Amino acid sequence: MSKTNNFVFWGLYIVAWLIFVGLSIEAGGLIVNFFFSLYNPEFVQNLYQKLDLTQMYDDSKMVFFGVYSFILIIAILKACLFYTVIRLMHKMDLSKPFNTFVAKQILHMSYFTLSIGVLSHIARELVKSLTHHGFVPDNLNQFWADSQAFILMGAVIYIIALIFKKGVAIQNENDLTI
Repeated sequence: MSKTNNFVFWGLYIVAWLIFVGLSIEAGGLIVNFFFSLYNPEFVQNLYQKLDLTQMYDDSKMVFFGVYSFILIIAILKACLFYTVIRLMHKMDLSKPFNTFVAKQILHMSYFTLSIGVLSHIARELVKSLTHHGFVPDNLNQFWADSQAFILMGAVIYIIALIFKKGVAIQNENDLTI
C-alpha cells in the first residue's frame, strides 16, 4: 500500500474516532437530559441542546417516554455504529482485507445503519402524527431528519457486506487449492 493511501486511511481513522467521541457525548448528554427532565425539570433549559419536553411529560407520560426512547436509541445506535467502524479500521489488515472479521463487521455496520434509518423513519412519522394532537415541539426533527439517507446507506453497506462475504469464501477456496 502506498504512503498516500496509508496516510488517508489513518486520517479517516482519526476522523472516525472524533465522530465516535462526538456521538458518545451526544448520547450521554441526552441520557443526562432524560434523567433531569424526570427529577429536576426546571434545570433542563440549561442542559445539552435544551431539549425540554416537560410539557409533553405533563400531558402524557406514555408519549414522553416513547418519543424520548426513540431519541435515546437512535443516538446510542449511531455511537455503536461508529464504534464498529473504529473496531473494523483498527483490526483490518489492508494487505489482506477479505477475512471473516471484516465481513462480519461490515455486516454489523449495515444492521446498525439500517436500524437507525428504520427507527428514525418510524419516529418521524410518529412525531408527525403526534404534532396534530399538540404533543410534540418542532425541535425534535433534528434527531431523525436523515432517515432516508440511513436506510439507503444501510442497503448499500449490506450489499458491500455480501460482496465481502463472497470474497472471503473465494479467498478461502483459493487458499485451500494452493
